Amino acid sequence: MEKVVPWADLVALVSPYLPEGKRGRPPFSPETMLRIHFMQQWFALSDPAMEEALDDMPVFREFAGLEGWDERLPDESTILRFRHVLEKHKLAAQILQTVNDLLSAKGVMLKSSTVVDATLIAAPSSTKNSSGERDPEMKQSRKGQQ
Repeated sequence: MEKVVPWADLVALVSPYLPEGKRGRPPFSPETMLRIHFMQQWFALSDPAMEEALDDMPVFREFAGLEGWDERLPDESTILRFRHVLEKHKLAAQILQTVNDLLSAKGVMLKSSTVVDATLIAAPSSTKNSSGERDPEMKQSRKGQQ
């Protein structure tokens, strides 16, 4: 998505509607906020979950352009305000149309996804099927030759 999404075009679309940062905390760049908004959509994350993901996952920070460990991260209210600006000015539909047109022209399809933290746990093998036997298509993971 780094190379597929027309970030410069989208930044130009949303920038006129964003605050200039003359009061309060300095604003995050429009591209950073757009990237965060896209990740929220791709991974179905709420504003608090997005804040936590940025804090916990270096790959999310890197994609958003927030690579330094000491760099300030957007909190959930900053993410919420950005989304409200998009909603107020009906920019989300324009962003979606721009991205869909580009993806269609390149023959690429975008689907939603989720982030899963998988942990292996010890558990007995299951034989709970109609014949009382183990399904031959089922596989077990192996850790330490156990």
